[in-house]
Amino acid sequence: QVQLVESGGGLVQAGDSLRLSCAASGPTSSLYTMGWFRQAPGKEREFVATTAWSGDSTHYAESMKGRFTISRENAKNTVYLQMNSLKPEDTAVYYCAAGGYGRRWPPTRRAEYDYWGQGTQVTVSS
Repeated sequence: QVQLVESGGGLVQAGDSLRLSCAASGPTSSLYTMGWFRQAPGKEREFVATTAWSGDSTHYAESMKGRFTISRENAKNTVYLQMNSLKPEDTAVYYCAAGGYGRRWPPTRRAEYDYWGQGTQVTVSS
């Protein structure tokens, strides 16, 4: 079973930056896409960004494009989310997710991912 573990969350002030990490373990050769979602209290889980393990394909939610960057380090089976110019409205639990081959591109829905991490809290104060 694929397992995903997020790290790097914390408490920062508006305008600061954070880099989240998601380490994958298990049969990762079956994975094609990795994504980031976030969920604020009282709101639905929201798509943030996705990338494929091969090639340079990336896709971002419009509200994150230009501030957030998804990247990967294949040798470490790790995906990152660089978050710059953070705003209080970015406060949420951030989840990484993984999907197998045969998915629609870009996968922006929860149902298009097969594995999920437990999440890491990001809190941005004003």
